[in-house]
Amino acid sequence: MNSTAIQLGLGLIGIGKPWGHVPHSVPSEAQARELLAGALEMGICYFDTAPSYGDGVSEARLGCFLASLTPAERNRLTIATKMGEHWNADRGEPFADHSFEALRRSLDASLGRLGRIDILQLHKTTPAALASDDVAKGWEYARSLGIVRIGPSVSDGASASLAVADPRYSVMQLPFNQADPSFASILEGARERGMWIAVNRPFAMGALLAEVDKVSAFRFILDRAFTGVILSGTTSPRHLRENLAAFRGAGAAARPTV
Repeated sequence: MNSTAIQLGLGLIGIGKPWGHVPHSVPSEAQARELLAGALEMGICYFDTAPSYGDGVSEARLGCFLASLTPAERNRLTIATKMGEHWNADRGEPFADHSFEALRRSLDASLGRLGRIDILQLHKTTPAALASDDVAKGWEYARSLGIVRIGPSVSDGASASLAVADPRYSVMQLPFNQADPSFASILEGARERGMWIAVNRPFAMGALLAEVDKVSAFRFILDRAFTGVILSGTTSPRHLRENLAAFRGAGAAARPTV
């Protein structure tokens, strides 16, 4: 296994809205900036956000942080966001809309907040959405804006199988952990095709940590030997540092000794 092909990234849902097995309050602007600056100091280079993470709050906070970086610092980072899930401000909750106009407006707003998008994913993916002409137009629009690394964020096997078989897609995000290993065959197929994978929920939103330690949780995922990133969803710099140490420990344990 080549564990160096897998990075640890930071998922930013928690700086936009409450999230987790036991949802925590959204951090303040200053706390969110401390998290992002700490991640950069730790060498984290991948940040995952979405416009539905609190009515654009997560994207806006990340975008303000990115604007403070030098061009060289920004160019070392990979920024991933999504289209397809939106925010209902009246209800305070997200909703899915895969119509082209909704996708276009969402993508324009995301670009305005982030400045540049390196990876774009389809949020709330379904087989019907993947077959949709509107979604196809959304991908074409993204390409016209210079976004070439595209793919779905999936939560069902049918969508994942369609994505692996579709040559348009070079990236995919999916959940995978010891409590839910149902995407194991998908990871294998994606690896064989050369897809870049973002694994989310490595600790099952925290629920898994009552049963296993973090090193074991990361090791379980690293053993799949794909190319991509494992997303840590914490909002705490201390927890992120602990997660990074566990991730590195799992990688070291996975490498054979000479």
